[in-house]
Amino acid sequence: MSLDFGPAVALSCRECGTRYDLGPSFACLECFGPLEVAYDFGTVTRSRIESGPTNIWRYQALLPVPVDVAAKQNMNPGWTKLVKAGNLGRALGIKSLHIKDDSGNPTHSFKDRVVAIAVEAARNFGFHTLSCSSTGNLAGAVTAAAARAGLDACVFIPADLEQAKIAMARVFGGRLVGIEGTYDEVNRFCSELIGDPLGDKWGFVNVNLRPYYAEGSKTLAYEIAEQLGWRLPEQIVIPIASGSQLTKIDKGFKELVALGLVEDTPYKVFGAQALGCSPVSAAYKAGHDVVQPVKPDTIAKSLAIGNPADGPYVLDIARRTGGAVEDVTDAEIVAAIKLLASTEGIFAETAGGVTVGVLKKLVENGTLDPEAETVVLNTGDGLKTLDAVSSIAEPTAVIRPSLDAFRAI
Repeated sequence: MSLDFGPAVALSCRECGTRYDLGPSFACLECFGPLEVAYDFGTVTRSRIESGPTNIWRYQALLPVPVDVAAKQNMNPGWTKLVKAGNLGRALGIKSLHIKDDSGNPTHSFKDRVVAIAVEAARNFGFHTLSCSSTGNLAGAVTAAAARAGLDACVFIPADLEQAKIAMARVFGGRLVGIEGTYDEVNRFCSELIGDPLGDKWGFVNVNLRPYYAEGSKTLAYEIAEQLGWRLPEQIVIPIASGSQLTKIDKGFKELVALGLVEDTPYKVFGAQALGCSPVSAAYKAGHDVVQPVKPDTIAKSLAIGNPADGPYVLDIARRTGGAVEDVTDAEIVAAIKLLASTEGIFAETAGGVTVGVLKKLVENGTLDPEAETVVLNTGDGLKTLDAVSSIAEPTAVIRPSLDAFRAI
């Protein structure tokens, strides 16, 4: 079988550095550390990138995908808006604030980015079924991408997810299986299925395709830097579920610097969690290097991963860059969703409420510099998590259709 992963040349263990041929593998056989994609980029220029399509494939030369990826049947996500958030910035006392709003992706979350890369890996390996364990957004992104690519889909979720996310995952076809348990239990089930004949020729995007899938998050870093005029932000606030998005954004920034595409300027990375699922935040505050698993209990279900695989690496990045990891309560999440909507006209799902809520908290406790250029991520659309704002799901007034009735309110 001939494989075409563009500039990717190997899989490399993040812990011990052992290299492996490109394949559907995710753990090192020597130390059981996570595998990630290694590259030989060659020369990559700004002009080459800028001449590309207005989606993630403009960065083809930096991703594990073939040169002709833009011509394939794919969802073509990315190049979402970087919103200058002056109103929110004034409300929080931040001089220069931007929101990277990934709700504009095809299935309205950042997961379309990572799944698009996983689809190309699945094609390379001759897989016929796309699968995943999901807290919601990923399930919809996988079933949509599989439909577009002409692949079968079978995805697994905790049975108590938000109804809007369940409906989105089902409408694209394929099979959606609810598991009685937490996301971590769903993920363990999928790991067992990989070794069973039932899972033969299945590409689990966040398990056996994880090294490729995770690279999709780098495109957030690339876009932010390019949209800022080819420079790095001074501060960035990123939600933490597995932690992979944060670690890959950091990887993307470092790649841009190494390739000479941006100036090597310092940046601080801040991680954001919901208090009801905050194992990384707890470890950061306690000064620990090990993340203790927890049982999630929060309205931010898209971040409800109690045993985040990349948790220790998130701690390393936050400390290395001078950032931090913070958490907010469910009440603070809802308040932040309303604040963002009322200041910038952006309706975020609960994960966006987490990042904006943490942003507010970091300013108030003096951890984040209000004078520094700051980017905060909104990774999904609020229409998926309407239950979080159900208290305002009614008109401010109900009147008869007359001017007198309106004057009276």
